[in-house]
Amino acid sequence: MTRRPDDRDPGDEDLVTRDLGGKLRRTIGKVPFTRDAVAAFYAARDPATPTGVKIAVMSALAYFIVPFDLVPDFIAALGYTDDATVFYGAWRLLAPHLKPQHETKARAFLLQEVKDDAPPKD
Repeated sequence: MTRRPDDRDPGDEDLVTRDLGGKLRRTIGKVPFTRDAVAAFYAARDPATPTGVKIAVMSALAYFIVPFDLVPDFIAALGYTDDATVFYGAWRLLAPHLKPQHETKARAFLLQEVKDDAPPKD
């Protein structure tokens, strides 16, 4: 069966929705595009974002999440270069559709993640 451009791959979205938070917790401070990735996730979930852009963003985020890719993530200094390149391509498609509320949600999400990982106060 041939996929039409407007067909969504539910596997990418399910994977990203399930695993993005965990990947971000493991990579905060190591990946320079963390906040952009979260904002892209919220933009891709926005009904106003075109379907083709949503597919590109979710596919790029899925590539970021999976541990097996062109350059394995555990390789120091190089591990996330391929992820960043793939994400940048999707980001270029997404940029005209990014809204302030996507950025606001991303900041709130990351602040909560950092707060949850902080050591408990005595």
